[in-house]
Amino acid sequence: MRKYTIVLICLLLFGCTKDTVSDKVQLDRELKRLISTTSPSGNYSYYILPDGNDLSEIPQDSRNPLTKAKIELGKMLFFETGLAMDSKFESGRRTYSCASCHIPEAGFRPGAPQGVADGGKGYGINGEGRLKVSDYEEADLDVQSARPLSLINVAYVTNTFWNGQFGGDGVNKDTEEVWDLREDTERNRLGFDAIETQNIEGIKAHRIAVNKDLLDQFGYTQLFDEVFPEVQEEQRYTQFTASLALSAYIRSIISSKAPFQDWLKGQHDALSEQEKIGATLFFGKARCSNCHFEPNLGSMEFHVIGAKDMYQRSSFNTSPEDRRNKGRGGFTLREEDNFKFRVPPIYNMGDGPFYFHGASKLTLEQVVDYKIAAQSENPNVPDELLSDKFKPMELTEDEREALLMFLYRGLRDPDLIRYKPANVLSGFCFPNNDYDSQVDLGCL
Repeated sequence: MRKYTIVLICLLLFGCTKDTVSDKVQLDRELKRLISTTSPSGNYSYYILPDGNDLSEIPQDSRNPLTKAKIELGKMLFFETGLAMDSKFESGRRTYSCASCHIPEAGFRPGAPQGVADGGKGYGINGEGRLKVSDYEEADLDVQSARPLSLINVAYVTNTFWNGQFGGDGVNKDTEEVWDLREDTERNRLGFDAIETQNIEGIKAHRIAVNKDLLDQFGYTQLFDEVFPEVQEEQRYTQFTASLALSAYIRSIISSKAPFQDWLKGQHDALSEQEKIGATLFFGKARCSNCHFEPNLGSMEFHVIGAKDMYQRSSFNTSPEDRRNKGRGGFTLREEDNFKFRVPPIYNMGDGPFYFHGASKLTLEQVVDYKIAAQSENPNVPDELLSDKFKPMELTEDEREALLMFLYRGLRDPDLIRYKPANVLSGFCFPNNDYDSQVDLGCL
């Protein structure tokens, strides 16, 4: 009797294990099927991102080919506070960097609703403690009236900004008539891709100085010589070459270590069962992939979702008249484009608070609930203007939690710190170097 009992127990255990394995396999198969259905290529492998060191696989501008040396130079320049010499006032010099508004620990976004570079002080833990300094008026600040977008996987973005205004190709091929209306978009005529075009404009707009005297002072001259030997010396040590190095670095920021990436590469235990269910919802019932369908889980589509503008919350240098409030229409000047904003990539979105162009949501839970309700929160945007892809949906509480777990953990690369240098050549504190930031960052 004891022998048969042991056999029966083994059979029961084997049967349960077999069923459990079968269920897991079935869930993986269903997820692959849904992703492949969504994928423009018809295969789930479309969403596999290259490693940041696999330069040949990263989308890049043919006029600015990626090299390891160029990326390393761009990484240091991105965090270098010693180049902040074109500040509005003396007190702002050498206190900020590109990384003041794109913090790795905050998912390469600001830790506060707005990014504040020149005219800001303090850091906090992940940038949330950035405040206005007393000797700067609001109009003197280097801030944006739309929330800075994440730089993660931006190599896949063909036209940058919430309104897609940078880059002459892609969705901007039929917008040439408005390029010359503003100095920044005139740069689309230079012939570079969007990231390079934006940085050629941005390094100047954000008050970053680059000249041979500064580069000699901090020890960057030899690196510029190594990276840009083909550029004439009188043009080699300039904002232009620095912007190309910055662009190369930004293109290398890839979330290749996210659990979802590991799952796509065959490590099926990289995602928990709940996260896999969340992923099936993302690519299925919740319809997230209707808009977030490109390799970086963003897209070059523009949609009206009725989120509030930055001026409708406490903010600097914003107003109802700001053209950025109209999204795509503020660039194209076409009424049918008004209030349409680009679909952003969403890896590591849980690393910092504040979402949408106006920073109107504070958590991913609020973002998901807003998408579930699909109603405009902006009094200037009536519901009848909302995108056809922005429709109410029904999710159970368990489904909502599973979707959030996929967004929070499944799409989170836990090692973005690898894109941060150990030091910058000036030896200054970074990403900010004002006194309050030095205290917060432990640089003193």
